[in-house]
Amino acid sequence: MLMYWLLNIVIPDGEDLPMSAILNHRITGEGAPLILMHGVFGAQENLGAIARKFHTQWQVHALDLRNHGSSFHTDTMDYPSMAGDVIAYMDAQGIDKACLLGHSMGGKVAMQIALHAPERVEKLIVADIAPVTYKARHDAILEGMMRVDLASVRSRRDADKQLAEFVETPGVRQFLLMNLERIPNEEKPEDGSVYRWRLNLEAIDACYANLAAAPEAGAPFEGPVLFLKGADSAYIQEKHRDEITRLFPNAQLRIIEGTGHWLHAEKTDVFVELCEKFLKGQDDL
Repeated sequence: MLMYWLLNIVIPDGEDLPMSAILNHRITGEGAPLILMHGVFGAQENLGAIARKFHTQWQVHALDLRNHGSSFHTDTMDYPSMAGDVIAYMDAQGIDKACLLGHSMGGKVAMQIALHAPERVEKLIVADIAPVTYKARHDAILEGMMRVDLASVRSRRDADKQLAEFVETPGVRQFLLMNLERIPNEEKPEDGSVYRWRLNLEAIDACYANLAAAPEAGAPFEGPVLFLKGADSAYIQEKHRDEITRLFPNAQLRIIEGTGHWLHAEKTDVFVELCEKFLKGQDDL
């Protein structure tokens, strides 16, 4: 098994990013390239269970998208720019064409790539998101994270207690608090803060309308596409069928019972089995 970490210098065309801009990623396994993209407030670790299942047959590239994880921070955040980051990453890695798998926001990034650079996409898997504009769903989360008084936080329990005033579900808070990192001693601020958010909350908040928007559509993507929906999730609905079919005429939809929006974490084995059959071209999905 091949496993290694890399840091890549990536500067998408048309953006005035600093020369230190970095797209962080982890590569595991050997074989044809499979690129994984996480959702908003997430990082590549959120798809770790998926990566571990796939790396025995594919070379898995798990990415931190801009303003997330350990990747670069920038004021610009929209799907064309984020798709450009991934294409620049592929260029740097010498990947002409890859299979893409994206969850939620990452699914929209993957769709954006397929719609504007179809020659770079072998197959596309979209997990629990549609190519449509959504109403704001994360106002409480954004407000809660931005209202956490980091100067007073001395433990994750302290942060959790503050965040609980805005986010009721413990599992959601646990997911969000994965973004809380301890500040190295040499970088400690004057206010004595011990922790900081590693994602760029200000940019995500300022650009949230762009993230709720649909991918910018060019010509339809004619390649094979698999949409996976959590049965208990409302992100993919019957009213989205026409737009999915218009943009992705060779798409198929599979529903995973007993799961919500986090279908890949709630029923990992079923999720992976459906993805593997699709990637291998098996018809008995």
